[in-house]
Order: sequence, then structure tokens, then C-alpha cells
Amino acid sequence: MSAQLDQVTANTDPDSQETKEWLDSLASVLEQEGPDRAHYLLERLIDLARQSGSDIPFSANTAYVNTIPLSQEQHCPGNLEYEEKLRSWMRWNAMAMVVKANRVDGDLGGHLSSFASLANMLGIGFNHFWKAPSENHGGDLLYIQGHSSPGVYARAFLEGRLSEDQLLHFRREVDGGGLSSYPHPKLMPSFWQFPTVSMGLGPLMAIYQARFLKYLHARSIADTTDRKVWAFCGDGEMDEPESLGAIGMAAREKLDNLVIVVNCNLQRLDGPVRGNGKIIQELEGEFRGAGWNVVKVIWGPGWDALLQQDKEGILRKVMMDTVDGEYQNYKAKDGAYVRKHFFGKHPKLLEMVANMTDDDIWRLTRGGHDPHKIYAAFKVAQEHKGQPTVLLVKTIKGFGMGKHGEARNTAHNTKKLTDEAVREMRDRYSIPIPDDQLADIPFYKPADDAPEIKYLHERRAALGGYLPARRQQADEKLTVPPLSAFQNVLDATAEGREVSSTQTYVRILTTLLKDSSVGSRIVPILVDESRTFGMEGLFRQVGIFNQQGQLYEPVDKDQVMYYREDKAGQILQEGINEAGGMSSWIAAATSYSTNNRVMIPFYTYYSMFGMQRIGDLVWAAADMRARGFLMGGTAGRTTLNGEGLQHEDGHSHLFAAAVPNCMPYDPTFGHEVAVIIQDGMRRMVEEQEDVFYYITIMNENYAHPGIKPGQEEGILKGMYLLQQGDESLKQRVQLIGSGTILRESIFAAELLKNDWNIAADVWSAPSLTLVARDGQDAERWNLVNPTKEQRVPYVAQLLKDTSGPIVATTDYMRAFAEQIRAFIPKDRTYRVLGTDGFGRSDSRAKLREFFEVNRYYITVAALKSLSEEGKIDASVVEQAVAKYNLNPNKPNPVTQ
Repeated sequence: MSAQLDQVTANTDPDSQETKEWLDSLASVLEQEGPDRAHYLLERLIDLARQSGSDIPFSANTAYVNTIPLSQEQHCPGNLEYEEKLRSWMRWNAMAMVVKANRVDGDLGGHLSSFASLANMLGIGFNHFWKAPSENHGGDLLYIQGHSSPGVYARAFLEGRLSEDQLLHFRREVDGGGLSSYPHPKLMPSFWQFPTVSMGLGPLMAIYQARFLKYLHARSIADTTDRKVWAFCGDGEMDEPESLGAIGMAAREKLDNLVIVVNCNLQRLDGPVRGNGKIIQELEGEFRGAGWNVVKVIWGPGWDALLQQDKEGILRKVMMDTVDGEYQNYKAKDGAYVRKHFFGKHPKLLEMVANMTDDDIWRLTRGGHDPHKIYAAFKVAQEHKGQPTVLLVKTIKGFGMGKHGEARNTAHNTKKLTDEAVREMRDRYSIPIPDDQLADIPFYKPADDAPEIKYLHERRAALGGYLPARRQQADEKLTVPPLSAFQNVLDATAEGREVSSTQTYVRILTTLLKDSSVGSRIVPILVDESRTFGMEGLFRQVGIFNQQGQLYEPVDKDQVMYYREDKAGQILQEGINEAGGMSSWIAAATSYSTNNRVMIPFYTYYSMFGMQRIGDLVWAAADMRARGFLMGGTAGRTTLNGEGLQHEDGHSHLFAAAVPNCMPYDPTFGHEVAVIIQDGMRRMVEEQEDVFYYITIMNENYAHPGIKPGQEEGILKGMYLLQQGDESLKQRVQLIGSGTILRESIFAAELLKNDWNIAADVWSAPSLTLVARDGQDAERWNLVNPTKEQRVPYVAQLLKDTSGPIVATTDYMRAFAEQIRAFIPKDRTYRVLGTDGFGRSDSRAKLREFFEVNRYYITVAALKSLSEEGKIDASVVEQAVAKYNLNPNKPNPVTQ
């Protein structure tokens, strides 16, 4: 190996003496003038070389050593003896919680190894850095690595915030009082701030959360000067596209209030993260190249002396050349193995450790397990200005679990320890539990007056209180405008005038922005579609948030609606980035909890790029009890004529229906949009109810009939009678529609009357999902209360005094309207038309013909239903098919 290194040096350095002179000069500058001066000189030299035509490749990587030199480390000021004991007790209690749960029920699962590798970092953060909300500080925000939850519960247990009974109910939540498997604000609303599983969402949401703190400060809504967002991720988690997808934005926005800590234990579930590479170096290149402040914490204090002896750089080279798969192997073996396979790569390294025993070599720790190294890195991250910071911290997966899990591929899923393993862990961490009690794996908690416990409370008192902790309601009270404030969209459109529901939404939004109570709290969020939705007028009105303001003259400055960026702008313009837009919306929609400031976000986007692309984030928002409006523009499979993407939205309402605290609406008319938004604001702002709204809107222009007295309740419940058919006609049908296709039902009612002498009542169904939920609730109540008066579903109440078959038609898959079939009166025919199949491009009329949801198909469907009930002859249906030129041999659109 030595000969190989010498040969490499000889081959790559034609003038070693000159090289030495340059290096000596640089060393002198470092010693006399410091690293900043050295960095400046190196940058000047590189710049000169490149200007002279030299091809100098760029590298964002530094050596595989700690970023903070030993001379600049700030040592942890705490009582390390107490802190080590506290960590040991937390490790034990976390283990006991998971193992006890799985000895009772082996299917519950749980994770030990993530917290085992992360314990030092969490301890340093909780004891010395992370502030709780107080009078003088809004509190730091923590995105805790999801699989480490047992360790956080173990800490809260020592603090007296969680009981032993709660620990015994880890992952047993159904009967109440249990602890959620991962951070879940929905399930533990006073404890967890954010959900961080699914993986990848934590770092993404943290970035936009940090930017939202800057937004609040710039707009003088809240002082967020000293607040930090800390996000903990696993190195394997960084493979998720969301984990790295927004790091460029964080650097561009100079989010120096953001710290991402990557726990680099080199392993994921199945094996090494980068067995043949080095994940820390890879991530350093990604983050440093994106403009982040990167701090690597790789080696513990035992390595400092060895590195100081490494005058020839042999140890550093071996450190760099060794791949992660090897590093994992070293910590799964013993000191003798490390001596032979690591230090044995060069004779001089073997000489360097000749006086060290195998146990001494084994005690050479990684940086993530040393409190001083962690404290120094956290301190740098806390004080750094002008850039976001990422800490790449090397740890051991399953640290402390010994041969039963430490650094092994099985570590992630290890949840059942043998009695021998439990005993070894007790001895390693000096847990004062006698042998005769060990089989029960009892939790350990000293008396409240134990010095270590008192120290634990003192540290949190100094930082303002306990974390994690979540605010459930905002202290401030805002008043939303009455429904009458939106009179301009409640009234019928003038004769001959046509507008879209999108236009009515923009009018509503404009009214809200001018409101004296809530105007400043409206957060319009857009993803490069403002002009599509006719919202560009807001650029001039309220401005686009940019911390630098506008450093250029916009090309359209001479126009009324020019593109205006402003340091205190109100719009969040996220570019072509649905995930970023949703993450900003989440930050605003949970601001009542994180900032004690009620904000009302409206995220407006193409509905076909919505739920299916941000579905995981929608569930995260639901978990966080978000409050706000998601506005799906150009919604439905046929309203967006000309585009024709394969996934053109015919399914977003099915996604929305799956989320319990999402209130989905598919309104047709402006008055419906106004009623829904005004009542939604009442519920979310005045009542502080934990719901959020998904409202679809269309760009299709048509006349709006205006609201009639008494329709408000039906709009909110999801269905109401829009217009009644001719009472004089003998035969009758019921037509249900929503969104843009409701108008096809209205036209079908005219055809039925004029062409077939059949009356049709037309029902607007702004929320078939809410109608279905009502029916399901009634059905469930009736099931468990069989002897009490049985409840009647809302839709059954509406239809009970009507007659004739029922045809429901929407711009979505049939499954959307099928939701309510079970609650239709049993003696009635119920037929559903929908837009199942691939999207395609054409005019709206042709698309509705293709998907068989236009007025002619609705008419034929009504006639067919009447014939099946024996009220008209089947030949009438055949006549209608011919009259409206429907092709009976046309292929099913689902197969096309």
C-alpha cells in the first residue's frame, strides 16, 4: 500500500520541491492571517488560472475530516456527567418501550437504532439550543427524524410529561392514551409540531417553513428574528427527491434561520446507503454546490491526536479512500478488525496506533457521538449568517445495541431483544436495575429530586419550556367578513354577461385582501399560473414577496398589471413547483400553531397537477391540522380544452375524499363559491376548527343565476334543489350535477321537456363527498343504535318527496358520484355518468361528447332509466339515440 501511495505521488507531482514551497506558504498564511485570508488568496489564484485558459474542474468537496478545526471548537458548557446519565436512561427507556410492546404483541413494530445513533444530537439540542415559545421568543421549530420517536418519548417521560402507562401503550392508540409510532400532530395534538414520515417531506417542509418565518417578519406580522427551523433527516432519506429538491431555493433566499441535520449512520433498511461510495462527500457536494454552509462532523475526539500526527496526509487519504461499506463493517466487528483492515492499509498507520490496544482503537468514536463535537457544530449553525446550514454528522446505526444490532444491516428493524442483549445494554449504560427484575425490562426513572432530573428541568427552563410541544389554538381573534361582503358574486350576472367560477373566486379574493380584519392575513400562493387564472392583477395590488425586493425594471412596467416583487409582498410565487407551493401553504395553514398568528392561505393551481402530485403533502397537512384553501383551477376532465394530458383531472375529488378533515367542493356558480369560502373562513378562523378546504374552479365562461334565499345550507351540506321541473308534466326525472357539468344537466332538462314532454328537477351538488360522508355517518349510527329512531341520510331526505329516476353526472370518474348510491331511496333508479379514461385534447363540446357526459347523453340516460322502470317504451330511447346522433357502436371511452 505504501508503495502504491508513493507511486501516486510521484506520478502526479513532477516538482515536489516546488509543491512543498507552495504548501509551506499556504501554511504560513493560515497560521499568521487565518483561513479567511487563505481562502481569498486561493480563490484569486484559481480565478487567474481560469481567465488564462486553464481547465480547473470545480469541486464542492473538502477533505473527509471535521469542518471545524480543533482550535475553533466551542466546548459544551453543560454538566456532561449528568447529560451522559440522562442519555443512558433515555436509551434504556426507549429500548424498554419498543421491546415490551413487541413482547406483548409481536406485530406492533418500532425502531431503536435511529434514536440510538441520534441520541447525542437530540440531547445537545434539547439541553442547550432549542427554545420553546415564550414572551420574548416565538420558539424554535423541530422536524424530528420520524424513526427516532421512542427516544423523544423517553426524554418526555423523564421530564414527567408522559406517564409510564403511556409508554406501555406505545403504538397502541385506539383506546386512547397511547403514543403514536411517528410524530403525528393529529394523534398527539399538544406534543408533536410536525409529521416527518413519509420520509423526504421533513426537509422539504422545513425549507418552506423557514422562508415563511422570513415572510411573516418582512410583513411585520410576527417578529421571527431569532427563531430557527431545525430538521433532522437520515442519510438514506436524502435519496427522496423531496429531500434535495428545494435546497437551491433555500440558498437563494438566504435562509440562515434553517438548519438541516443529516444523521449519517451510513445505513438504511436493507443495507448501506452508499456501500461503494461516501454519502457525506456526496451530500457535501450537493449542498455546498447549491450555496449552503456545510459543516461535517465525522470524527470523534480520539482521532484528533492521530490527525495531528498525520504530517504526510496518509491517514487523511485512507479516510477518504475508504468507502462507506467498509466503515459500516468496522463498527460491526471489533478493534482488532479495525487495526488490521483500516490502519493496516499503510505501515505508517500501524505504527501510529502501535501503542494503542484493540479496545483503545474500538473507542475511537464517530463525531456524532461526542457532545463537544456536536455542540461546536450546533453553535456554528446557530450563529451562521447569510446561508442555510447543513450538518453532516457521522454516527453508528444502533449505537449501544452491541452485537445484536450495532452497525448491522438488520439494525433498522431490530425490535425484539433477547434477555442477553437486554442485560448487555443495562451493563453498558449502568442502568441500576437488579438481575431479578431484568426479565420485565422495567422503565427507569430516578426520583424527582435527583440532581440529574433537576438539571434536566433547569436546562429546559433556561430555554423557555419543554419541547416538542404544540399550540392547538391561536390566542388572537379575527373576524371574517359577512357573506354580504361578496354581493358582487352573489347576484346574478347581468343579461348577456358570462364569467367563470375562477373569475368569481378572484373577485372574492380581492375583497378579502381589502378587508380591514383579515386582509393582511390572506396568503395568495401561486405556481406560475397567475395569468391562467386571471390573477395577475394581484401583482400590482399586493406584490410578490422577495427578500431583496425588485432589483430590475420589469419588462411590462408600462402595463397596469406588471410583475412587481417587493420585500413586503403578500403573494408567494413558487414558480413551476407544486410541492413547493404546497409546502408554503402548509407553513401558512399551520401558522396559528407555529407562530400564534392566524394566516389564511389560498393556494391556486391546475387541479390536474394537484392532488396526485402533492398527495403525500396533503396527508401531512391533514396530520398537522392545517387550515386554509386549496383551489384546483381548470378542474374536471373536460373543462381544460386543448391541453389533453393523459392525467387531465377527472379524479382529484376522489383523492380529496380520502382525507377526513378535507372539505371538498366542486361548485358551479359564483354564489356557491362565495358561500363555501365565507363559511370556511368562519369555521377555520373564528371557530379555529381543524379542517381545510379543497375547492375546484373552472375557466369556462357562462351566466350565473345568483343566490336564492335559503340555499346557503344546502350549498354547505353539499346538495340543493337548483330548479324545479314543470309541475304539469306527467313523467319526471331528477338530474344531479356539479361543477361545469351541472350546466349540461340544466340543458338536458330543457331537452327532456321540449323534445320528450318530461319534467326534470335539477339538483346542484357542490359536494357529493360531504353528502356521502353524511350518509355514511347516519348508516354507522343506525348500525350501532338499532333500537333507536333511525337516522335518514341528507340526500334521502332531499329526494324522498320527489319522483322518477335519478341521473348524476360530473366531470369526474363515475366513482365520484357512486359515493352516494347507498343513500339514495331504495325504490329509485340511480344512474351515474362520468369521465373515466385518459385525458385528451379537443374542444369542451367534443370532449363531453367523447366521455358521454354532455346534455344528450344525460337526456338518453334519463329516458333509459324511465324505460327500465316501465314508464316509457324502450323505442323512445332508441329514437333519442338517433335524434341526437349518438353512435351506438362507439367504443367505451375508458378503453380508448
